Amino acid sequence: MSAPGCGGSASPLLCLLCLLCPGALGDGEPNPSCGYQACPAVNPKMLNVHLVPHTHDDVGWLKTVDQYYYGGRMEIQRAGVQYILDSVIDQLQADPSKRFIYVEIAFFYRWWKQQTEAVKKVVTQLVNEGRLEFVNGGWCMNDEATTHYSSIIDQMTLGFQFLNDTFGECGRPRVAWHIDPFGHSREQASLFAQMGFDGFFFGRLDYQDKSARESSREMELVWRGSASLPQPSADLFTGVLPNGYNPPLMLCWDVLCSDEPIKDDKDLDEYNVDEVVSYFLRTAHDQAKHYKTNQIIMTMGSDFQYQDANMWYKNLDKLIKYVNAAQTFGGDVNVFYSTPSCYLYELNKANLTWSVKTDDFFPYADGPYQFWTGFYTSRPALKRYERMSNNFLQVCNQLEVLASTPARHGPYGEGNSAVLKRAMGVAQHHDAVSGTERQHVADDYAKRLAKGWDGCQVLISNALSYLSRSKQDFAFCNNLNISVCPYIEEISNFTVTLYNPLARSVRTYLRLPVNGTNYIVTDPEGSSVLNQLVPVSNFTVAVRQDRGFAVNELVFEAWVPPLGFSTYRVLRKPADSVIHRVVWPSADDQDGGGDVMVIENDYVRVLFDKITGLISAIENRHKNLSLPITQSFYWYSASGGDRLSSQASGAYIFRPNNDMPTALAKEASVYKVETELFQEVYQNFTPWCSQVVRLYQKQKFVELEWTVGPIPVNDLIGKEIISRFDTPLNTAGIFYTDSNGREILKRRRNYRPTWQLNQTEPVAGNYYPVNSRIYVKDEKTQLTVLTDRSQGGSSVTDGSLELMVHRRLLHDDHRGLDEPLSEPGYDGKGLVVRGKHLVFLDTADDSAELHRIQAEAEIMATLAIVGVGPEAPYYHSQPRITEFTALKEELPRNIHLLSLAQWDNETVVLRLEHQFEVGESQVYSKPQTVNLSRLFSAFEITSVEEMSLGFNQRRKDMSRLTWNSVQETEGPRPFSVYSVTLRPMEIRTFRISVRHG
Repeated sequence: MSAPGCGGSASPLLCLLCLLCPGALGDGEPNPSCGYQACPAVNPKMLNVHLVPHTHDDVGWLKTVDQYYYGGRMEIQRAGVQYILDSVIDQLQADPSKRFIYVEIAFFYRWWKQQTEAVKKVVTQLVNEGRLEFVNGGWCMNDEATTHYSSIIDQMTLGFQFLNDTFGECGRPRVAWHIDPFGHSREQASLFAQMGFDGFFFGRLDYQDKSARESSREMELVWRGSASLPQPSADLFTGVLPNGYNPPLMLCWDVLCSDEPIKDDKDLDEYNVDEVVSYFLRTAHDQAKHYKTNQIIMTMGSDFQYQDANMWYKNLDKLIKYVNAAQTFGGDVNVFYSTPSCYLYELNKANLTWSVKTDDFFPYADGPYQFWTGFYTSRPALKRYERMSNNFLQVCNQLEVLASTPARHGPYGEGNSAVLKRAMGVAQHHDAVSGTERQHVADDYAKRLAKGWDGCQVLISNALSYLSRSKQDFAFCNNLNISVCPYIEEISNFTVTLYNPLARSVRTYLRLPVNGTNYIVTDPEGSSVLNQLVPVSNFTVAVRQDRGFAVNELVFEAWVPPLGFSTYRVLRKPADSVIHRVVWPSADDQDGGGDVMVIENDYVRVLFDKITGLISAIENRHKNLSLPITQSFYWYSASGGDRLSSQASGAYIFRPNNDMPTALAKEASVYKVETELFQEVYQNFTPWCSQVVRLYQKQKFVELEWTVGPIPVNDLIGKEIISRFDTPLNTAGIFYTDSNGREILKRRRNYRPTWQLNQTEPVAGNYYPVNSRIYVKDEKTQLTVLTDRSQGGSSVTDGSLELMVHRRLLHDDHRGLDEPLSEPGYDGKGLVVRGKHLVFLDTADDSAELHRIQAEAEIMATLAIVGVGPEAPYYHSQPRITEFTALKEELPRNIHLLSLAQWDNETVVLRLEHQFEVGESQVYSKPQTVNLSRLFSAFEITSVEEMSLGFNQRRKDMSRLTWNSVQETEGPRPFSVYSVTLRPMEIRTFRISVRHG
């Protein structure tokens, strides 16, 4: 067994003797003794109980982040984080035996800024002594179902940065701690392992799975986080906590609890020491029956506890004193203050062989009929805004690096990426993007993101002005999905600068709201670009209401270089244009008669049934594939409780009244629009549900743009809306979903790989989180659907595939929220949501080459910025640069530029990612080498140092605890200064120094 010390660059001798840490106190102060060396001694002949004092502080839920920190709105919940930290520090300072762990850096960062230097010195000493220990260490404790891996990495890195800058090596967490998220993803385990964590503990586990694991003593295991990465690089020791994250029954001594304190005055009538000790010993032995070693852990705390830490610690002191005193009379339990890392270290030293898990912990149910699969879709607009904000943040980060100082200080003001980074960090919280917060808290999350956008808009404007050598009034059209951009609707000429955050060139189609009827569009070289005008649809007019008044959309195709921009000019002309709009059925039968209507391009053909107006088939023209398919919208009637269970559908829980959804409409009224650039069919299902089926000229997929809401509930029935695809594919109960946007997991209906499922909900119990894609296939053909946000999805019957797009409910599901999920929307009448599904039809062997590349393009979409008014040179007499790339050459298609962000004044974070799995593609599932010295043209890389995924350790210094399991040995990582080889699904992270020309 290996037992790494403080790591870093300290010599083995120093680590052995005193664990010198970069965050040590100044001269004359004791040397820090953090890490595993700081752990308490155990008694190998006894049952050792590790008491872990902790608090779980939601970064928003029933109250906003600010309300939780300051203790506002106490009528909602008695919770104030600042009081917790004040109180705990006082207790730790008074008694060197006490310990405490803390998780949510979003709160601790705020608290730290408000402290005096004297308090900061005390806290630093506590950290250096290992008595105040940070676990997990991210900005928040992120959700695992509805988060994208790039945002997970960013929020973890943000927390790590604060801890490293503030406390050095002693602030580095060794243990991941996800005690409250509602199910656990395999990708999360992989990311944690790559960040250097030694172990992972969580609290929520399906009730049937937990029962089986307790019986077989498999509550602790090695989780294999990747099917592609070499072992054990993505392996992570994982433990299921015994009581969720709460203390054992009758042993909660917080101001929020009502359990009896320990009364140790023998003169009292209510003296209860013997009773408490006896109960504790029984409880400890009962818990130990489910675990393999003579070490067990008890979580002594819960939500927002320790606001009066003295209550907890006074009773814990007594518990430790009297339980250990019982050893004199034959007691075999040894109890002490500890931390998760100290508990983990003892498990590691036990030198056991642990079972290996290769799937995930979804879906989660805490009882029969109680599947937590509704939150996969809850608050769909917030989920989309979070996804767009990640896209915007990556653009902001990149341009801050490419333009350097002029991006932060320029003609448009002071640019700032930090506000959006922190807002995105908060948005990853398991009650934020998950959609399980109260309405006013969801509004607050959106407000925080909007403020972050403001700072980045200034930064982006500064950067683009500097890089293009031109100043112009820039405007950000953030509502193009509903044809709103007031800045350009009435003016006769403007520019459009398209920034591409991908490290490969892209062709994209832009749709701009305008009121003219004839336009000239020119590319960066001044050449005319084909453009089309189409009327803004009645669907869109109804959604946008009074936010915009454009009557047409100007559509054109643009080419944008990798990691760069192209500027197009738009000029309105007075003459009318011709729009080929065909209302079907039409006297002019363009489709040649028969029972079908068709839209097509060189790659794809989509057929529509004449009677129903629904899609009837999709064809891949290059592969000569044709798949009969029907796509339509349905709704599940949300349960309010029934004779089987009182459980209702709510923000967390999905529970339909029956297994068969109701079609919104048997037929859709349709019309067709055909231009030289695209063809599309408008389908109207109900007054509150419509869809556009669109094929652009050169795209290899079908775009379904759906609009749903406000969902009517005047019949007093909550509704859960799905888009369903039915095909004759023989799928034998098998379908596939992604894990946080990366690796794909195989799902089987009514089945769990590691335990016997007793299925009580045939629909909800087969729903899984779909972060970016879901597909079904047979031996030859694969149907893949990409999403633009996280949604719940399944294959409830063979050959079918469904995605839940919207929910509106009338009942609370009794998981603490105490509020039905019924969002008011823009006008207070109910939320309207618009989104896209991208549909691919290809062979099973070749599909990954399409969906992997396009999924990357969706998460890192091109950003359009319009320029209005007169232009001026950035510097005197310098011509405007209308096309720019920061790269000398494009990255190979299987390599993704995951991160390019300023770290400090001297260095930059660079992450490269291989985005294909092993065996996924004959072309791209191979190692790929990139030469960093030949990659960037915007700057010169002067030094390179490989780091951990979370950017808080040098890669060469990483040394994780090793565990006995069935595993291979990780092969060497080819790295020769600038030459970097990436294997399938590998992410490599570098700290680079750069010099701008």
